[in-house]
Amino acid sequence: MGRSGLICAFLLAVCCCSRRAAGVPGEAEQPEPELVEVEVGHTALLKCGLSHAQGNLSHVDWFSVHKEKRMLIFRVRQGQGQSEPGEYHNRLSLQDKGTTLVLTGVTPHDDRIFTCQGKRRAQEHRIRLRVYKAPEEPSIQVNTLGISVNSEEPVEVATCVGRNGYPVPQVTWYKNGQSLKEEKNRVHIQSSQTEESNGLFTLRSVLQAQVSKEDKDAQFYCELSYRLPSGNHMKESKEVTVPVFYPAERVWLEVEPEGMLKEGDRVEIRCLADGNPQPHFSIIKQNLHTREMEEERTDDNGVLVLDPAQKEHSGRYECQGLDLETTTSLQSDQQELVVNYVSDVRVSPAAPESQEGSSLTLNCEAESNQDLQFQWLREKTGKLLAKGQALQLHNLKREEGGGYRCLASVPSVPGLNRSQLVNVAIFGPPWMALREKKMWVKENSVLNLSCEASGHPRPSIVWSIQGTANEQDQEPQSVLSVLNVLVTPELLETGAECVASNSLGRNTTIIFLELDSNRTSNLSTSTVSPPARANGTSTEKKLTEPESKGVVIVAVTVCVLVLALLGAVLYFFYKKGKLPCGRSGKQEITLPPSRKSEFVVEVKSDKLPEEMGLLQGSSGDKRAPGDQGEKYIDLRH
Repeated sequence: MGRSGLICAFLLAVCCCSRRAAGVPGEAEQPEPELVEVEVGHTALLKCGLSHAQGNLSHVDWFSVHKEKRMLIFRVRQGQGQSEPGEYHNRLSLQDKGTTLVLTGVTPHDDRIFTCQGKRRAQEHRIRLRVYKAPEEPSIQVNTLGISVNSEEPVEVATCVGRNGYPVPQVTWYKNGQSLKEEKNRVHIQSSQTEESNGLFTLRSVLQAQVSKEDKDAQFYCELSYRLPSGNHMKESKEVTVPVFYPAERVWLEVEPEGMLKEGDRVEIRCLADGNPQPHFSIIKQNLHTREMEEERTDDNGVLVLDPAQKEHSGRYECQGLDLETTTSLQSDQQELVVNYVSDVRVSPAAPESQEGSSLTLNCEAESNQDLQFQWLREKTGKLLAKGQALQLHNLKREEGGGYRCLASVPSVPGLNRSQLVNVAIFGPPWMALREKKMWVKENSVLNLSCEASGHPRPSIVWSIQGTANEQDQEPQSVLSVLNVLVTPELLETGAECVASNSLGRNTTIIFLELDSNRTSNLSTSTVSPPARANGTSTEKKLTEPESKGVVIVAVTVCVLVLALLGAVLYFFYKKGKLPCGRSGKQEITLPPSRKSEFVVEVKSDKLPEEMGLLQGSSGDKRAPGDQGEKYIDLRH
């Protein structure tokens, strides 16, 4: 360096020292500014703290200082304020007689220093405005692809995002409630922030870590710490679990449902392993004949479904697992599967038949891998008749014919049972429910007449009138015949007769048809209901008369009173001598033949068909009119 350079350096040094000694304005050390804290969107109150007389505040200039740049934003003259054009225009006002500047709608851009300056430039008060905004609830996204325990470097576990906060919040990661710190080759946390156009920040933090098999159920979450004027706060994300991949060390079998299995159950045999992902499974079953292990067909999840389970499914099963990543093959222990069963139940004789008054023995057989219990039930009533394989029937009656069921069950396995129904046939001529019955009909209407008979051998039914007959088997040794006819005057006069016959005899039901013109049109087609059954026999119910029994009783009572009144009148005239008499002084009261039949009063029985019992007859058997279940009182004599 030459002489001229040395002279210049010396002069520069002297100048600088002179400036510091003279105290150049702006270069002297200033006191700390007053701190004002406010949240985004709220109102900031900036109080000018100049220590002078109140009158001096009538001339004040307000500045904002941002990046060491001062900008005039507000003027106060004679106590009146005026906002300067710019970003603070229309957001500033005065209060407290001009001592306080009010800033509304605070934004993150307002985080800076504000100064108020009096007439004399040395009179200056500085205010530090701190702005805060709580971030939104942090969101967390887990690595759905998973992490292998064999990874040699930290791999991304999850990403935490905190949006719209100011200033940038602090993030802390946790695993199972314990905070995570940076750890070389084990844990790495990388965070970044983005400033949005509104001045708020979005924080993004990525957690990377090495994991072990024990982390397969670990709960990870992140925490955001931030400050508000009210103090320090924090927000936590939800907890997440990252898929952790590790090889299997053990394979085993599970069977559902647990406990005793029975035929008909839906059984699932499932392979499981302690690795993730699960290896490729195969289910092997031992062949009962060759004793070799054979692969069973399973679904994609390695589950063998037995629906329904059969006794042939019993045997030894095992599971084989192949890890596709390490090509390691594992094998489970063998497990015995037992499907309890009851074979088809057999009853002998298969078609039992017997004469009335004789005895009959029914035997029941079945097989099972468990102890069996046998029961005999009456099919129609469900009544328990006997326990054991044999059922003894003595002094058989016709009513004891019909169904008997043998039930073979396994008490140790609830719900495991099978049964067989057998029908006992009692030899005899046809049985008829009723010898006679009456139906109210309309002329020219269509009518369905029904007749049911039972017996052994099975009876056949014929009708005394023409029509379309349809015959149906109700049960063994029982038949129902339905005849479709048109009601004509001839049919009303003759009625219908149903004749049932077999090789041992015949029996008859007579149906009387009565015309009732007062019936409503809904009776134009009448159908006789199929017979009810009780005690193994057929019982056909009478058709219920449309008139109630009370109406019949009232009618009978009125007729009797009318006859009594008529007798009293005739007796009165006889005493007065108004009536001629015969040789004995008396004359028989007679009525025209055409009128005699009108004094017939029908009294119907109140007994139901079940109370009347079974009516049985032999070939050509007929009942007298007074023995038909319908009683007549003839008042003509």
